[in-house]
Amino acid sequence: MEIPKNLIELQALIDSHFESRKKEEEELMALKERIVSHPDVFFKEEKARREEEDAKRRAEDELKKKKALSSMGATYSSYLAKADQKRGKKQTARELKKKVLAERRKPLNIDHLNEDKLRDKAKELWDWLYQLETEKYEYLEKIKRQKYDVSRKRNLTYDTVYSLAQSKIGYYPPWRVNARCMC
Repeated sequence: MEIPKNLIELQALIDSHFESRKKEEEELMALKERIVSHPDVFFKEEKARREEEDAKRRAEDELKKKKALSSMGATYSSYLAKADQKRGKKQTARELKKKVLAERRKPLNIDHLNEDKLRDKAKELWDWLYQLETEKYEYLEKIKRQKYDVSRKRNLTYDTVYSLAQSKIGYYPPWRVNARCMC
């Protein structure tokens, strides 16, 4: 009698397992259908959002073009400003240098000048160039002097450490082992 009771319990467990599995499969199918239907809605929303962003971007680009064309002059800085708008915030060192130079550069406006004023303008430009070259030379000499000072102080520091180490414990620092003969 116990065998049929166990078989009945076992059959009940198997049936409950299959029923729960069937329910889980139905839930899984419903979930799959939702997942399949959800991307359609998602893609529609995404497409609408992209179209809206594209329209905004086009409007901004048109506005930037109009501003660039209206402010575009004979100077190089307007070209750099337009290039900066295209690249965004990224600037290499070369572009930054060009931008600074373009800001320093002044338009000539010499079309309406007569001969005497042209000579004055040429002298003014020559003086300005001379001043810039002088500053450049002074900065280069300053850099050379600073490099020399750093080198001298580094060597002095090494010599001091070397002499202290040698006098106290007979230690030779690694940077001095090959430099001096230890005969």
